[in-house]
Amino acid sequence: MIRVLIADDSAFMRKVLSDLFKSQSDFEVVGTAVNGQDTIEKVKKLQPDVLTLDVVMPIMDGLTALGIIMEQCPLPVVMISSATQKGTNETIRALALGAVDFVSKAGGAISKIDTIKDEILSKCRLAAKARARQNLAVSSPLVYKPKPSNIEPATRRVEVKRRTGLVLGQKPMINRVPSTTAPVRRIIPGTGKKLVVIGTSTGGPQALQSVITRLPRNLPCGVVVVQHMPAGFTKSLAERLNSISEIAVKEAEHDEIIKSGQVYIAPGDYHLRIMPAGGGERKIALSQEPRVGNLRPTVNYMFDSAAQFGRDLVSVIMTGMGSDGCEGMKKIKATGGYSIAQDESSCVVYGMPKAVVDAGLADEIRPLNKIAEAIVDAVRR
Repeated sequence: MIRVLIADDSAFMRKVLSDLFKSQSDFEVVGTAVNGQDTIEKVKKLQPDVLTLDVVMPIMDGLTALGIIMEQCPLPVVMISSATQKGTNETIRALALGAVDFVSKAGGAISKIDTIKDEILSKCRLAAKARARQNLAVSSPLVYKPKPSNIEPATRRVEVKRRTGLVLGQKPMINRVPSTTAPVRRIIPGTGKKLVVIGTSTGGPQALQSVITRLPRNLPCGVVVVQHMPAGFTKSLAERLNSISEIAVKEAEHDEIIKSGQVYIAPGDYHLRIMPAGGGERKIALSQEPRVGNLRPTVNYMFDSAAQFGRDLVSVIMTGMGSDGCEGMKKIKATGGYSIAQDESSCVVYGMPKAVVDAGLADEIRPLNKIAEAIVDAVRR
């Protein structure tokens, strides 16, 4: 039984949502709240499995309440509000604060609930399985330092051993997964110009904030991201991340050349491929080819196209439901690319990384707060 608390300042919406959940055999409505302050008190008292939360409420708004809840008593939250329309900053702020997902009311406070009831139920069921995360403070970015190439081997051994506890030539065993099912590698020689690709879904906006805000502005390669998100929201996500990060962040555009020190986020409702552009450059190609598993963009679509860059590729798979990215990661590993997976304990939903780890495709398994460091280290290799 999923115990749900409903927070909305509209008595009509509280009644409609209560009736919706009560009509389902797997939900129990444990209470309702009328404003942010009331919500915080009832979350602490009732300890629900899932909270549905409005944004615009009196006394204390939903976003303020969400920040306090995720700091003091984290739980899965689904935002349900007329304020969470396409591309609004409120939606991105809520997801960055730790909300699992969101649903837009279909017409303001007196919403036509029939048009979104299935979406509400499915997202609340998914949220009940998610692991709530406290809001992650923006961290100081790393400083990129090129790998020294003019050090004598003996000196390098001392330096590597000091930093990692290993001697050159040894393969680190910690955080590595033996590749028992990975395909035979067809190594493609590297060109010396790296590329980073990141795939994520549920819990991704908060995870991306943790990773991207830690990347240095002088990262000597581009970073391309696929985040499962509807059209209109990815631009706001990119703008928010750009405003709080040292590295530049933008929504990707068709035929755009990938530049060093720049993060590109695939626009919602567009598949993204990475293509050679001549002269060692790479470019972004967007399309609206058919959805894959009801998704557009998909991580597999991007990973599949990026696999051609072989040893120049650093691939990252983070929190998300399902297994999107696993098939593409097989191709990346077959051509000599490097892979980093988020660990189970730091994921909101351990689905996409789990598929990669279980398939023996992860070169490293890192907690969220160590992924940026792992990316920088991989780029330096």
